[in-house]
Amino acid sequence: MRASDPVALRASTAQPVTLTRMGFGGAPLGNLYRRVEEADAQATLQAAFDGGMRYFDTAPQYGLGLSEQRFGQAIRRFGRDAITLSTKVGRLLEDCPPDAVTPTAFVDTPQKKIVYDYTYDGVMRSHEASLARLGVERVDILLVHDVDVFTHGSQEASAAKVRELFDGGGYRALCELKEAGQVRAIGAGVNEWQVCERLLGLGDFDAFLLAGRYTLLEQEALDSFLPLCVKRDVGIILGGPYNSGILATGAIEGARYNYEPAPADILERVRRIEAVCAAHGVRLIEAALQFVMGHPAVRTVIPGAMTPEEVQANIALFSRNVPAGLWSDLKGQNLIRPDAPTPEEN
Repeated sequence: MRASDPVALRASTAQPVTLTRMGFGGAPLGNLYRRVEEADAQATLQAAFDGGMRYFDTAPQYGLGLSEQRFGQAIRRFGRDAITLSTKVGRLLEDCPPDAVTPTAFVDTPQKKIVYDYTYDGVMRSHEASLARLGVERVDILLVHDVDVFTHGSQEASAAKVRELFDGGGYRALCELKEAGQVRAIGAGVNEWQVCERLLGLGDFDAFLLAGRYTLLEQEALDSFLPLCVKRDVGIILGGPYNSGILATGAIEGARYNYEPAPADILERVRRIEAVCAAHGVRLIEAALQFVMGHPAVRTVIPGAMTPEEVQANIALFSRNVPAGLWSDLKGQNLIRPDAPTPEEN
């Protein structure tokens, strides 16, 4: 499998959307955790394009609009029709005084505050603002961003945002945009598979960008959600294949899991997985990146990158052969689920 291999978001749809098996996730170029110089950001986007990636994902949240602006500059070089582009709705960015800027993990951002809005008006306004920042007339995939517990703090708060999406007209707005041909696919980008499953019970979605919830460390989504996606031909865009760091760095001091320092039980599990990988001559990061592609619902993976070198490393990792015996040994030691599809099976 190569990063540049094309794949359909859905097997059959009135408006076909083609991705590449590896895409580029735009969060790091919003200055996630540290500043990225403009020239470096553009070099990183160019490396992704030159490496064959043709799917690019961003969001207003990423750097409070900075990531979208940087994508816009790159798209003017690539040509809009050369790529498949997704962004997200649910967060409006409003001008504000310096002391009112929304605190985030992004640094050196524009002077904006975030206002959550999943209503009809909120979706339409967010979509129009993204088009302006990107400098394009359309995006291909429009995703509802973060109607999840991780973002809003409780199951009740997440449920309220889902109700707002449907009762407040946000879902209707998405459908209107799709019916008018202004976007070709709609879905959600979230940190939890459970809310995706709930959304599938309420509406018709083409795709979900699922961050960190189907990895070498987590396969609970196999119970019901991923089989439902296969049944309904819903494409999964897999973000966070490294669980925000630990499956790339290994169980080192300070390793991060779900954006926080990894707890002891996760560190121990990663050490055990690393040992099995080492026995097969495979790096942990290689196994993590390729494992997720074993599931038939997963159409593409979008690992983060801040530099051209990181992009090139991800592309190289993706194309390496991982022996089938690695997966069987991980299953035999109960380190991944026995029912987890693996790359040689898909």
